[in-house]
Amino acid sequence: MVQEVETSFERVRRLAEAAGLPETAVGTSYGTPALLVKGKSFVRMKDAETLVVMCALEEKDMLMELDPSLFFETDHYKGWPAMLVRLSNIDDQALTQRLIAAWREKAPRRLAARFDASASR
Repeated sequence: MVQEVETSFERVRRLAEAAGLPETAVGTSYGTPALLVKGKSFVRMKDAETLVVMCALEEKDMLMELDPSLFFETDHYKGWPAMLVRLSNIDDQALTQRLIAAWREKAPRRLAARFDASASR
């Protein structure tokens, strides 16, 4: 019996779907697999084990300081509202939280408000 191995992007996609993020679509960004909300990328693969997530600068600095084993940046991302996530180190619950936060960074306000209202029920 052959066991299928889930790729890193399949995991990201599965968790985003399970979180119920509305208007999310699979696409590409900078030639890599990405998740988009209303056509705007909120996460994309950097390489097979690294995810680029949109993130407010203040939150980014805090997260990288709290857990550098999960969250980091390269010189390319300094000053940009995006950080890198080591997918092999992050558990599904923490990754889901990052996906939701990244989605909120790019989702239109009304769509985010509707998502928040449905999540609080």
